[in-house]
Amino acid sequence: MFEILSSPDAWVALVTLTFLEIVLGIDNIIFISIIANKLPRKLQAKATNLGLLLAMVQRIILLFAVSFLIGLKNPFFYIESSWVYMGISGQALILFFGGLFLLYKSTSEIHEKIEMPEHDENQVSAKGITSLSSAIVQIVLIDFIFSIDSILTAVGMTNGIGNKPGDALLLMIIAVVISIIIMMVFANPIRQFISAHPSMQILALSFLILIGFMLIMEAAHLSHAKFFGNEVGAIPKGYLYFAIAFSLFVEFLNIRMQRNKEKPSEVKE
Repeated sequence: MFEILSSPDAWVALVTLTFLEIVLGIDNIIFISIIANKLPRKLQAKATNLGLLLAMVQRIILLFAVSFLIGLKNPFFYIESSWVYMGISGQALILFFGGLFLLYKSTSEIHEKIEMPEHDENQVSAKGITSLSSAIVQIVLIDFIFSIDSILTAVGMTNGIGNKPGDALLLMIIAVVISIIIMMVFANPIRQFISAHPSMQILALSFLILIGFMLIMEAAHLSHAKFFGNEVGAIPKGYLYFAIAFSLFVEFLNIRMQRNKEKPSEVKE
């Protein structure tokens, strides 16, 4: 069963796939951090770890059902008119409604944090355990949406590796498990950092708006949507990740500068 691990090509594929799973999981960690921070402090780490564990189980189950996921690419309904054309598929619908959910969730969270800053405190004191179950449901739901891309990417990368049908599946499962474990190690520190810096919370929610828009555009691209004869193109994920990385870099500089300004005053006191 594990003979495939004796192949150098398999190890290269495993390391690359694990790295990609971690990169593709960044948006997942941001969403989990935002949701978990709305819970009472004692439940935040539990929600984060439980959400990631359920995400790992869900992804492994989806890997066994990968033929079903690939089948979701096939259109089952077509829209044709003088100005619009698209082939609706199951995968496109999942990405479209997932993108809408992220846009709604992120916008409502920004509204609550800016217009109703006391909302989170009231919600924590009023809901408690109910909020934990609600948070887990939201985490599992959004992970299912994010899993579609990462699993199909994994299938493409491991295609043709190994002599047995189960070799590629074994590599994908190992990569998913390793990536989730690494995310569990860093997820809580990231959550605490976002919680400690209000500007990072707004920035993280802005990232989710970008990701939601990207999911909607990707759904249109998978549907080969054409508006007035112009086909909707794919948005390269590299552009999105560069924007996120650059924004984080600028915000880290702002935080560092703010700390440097506060230090002289502390010394005088």
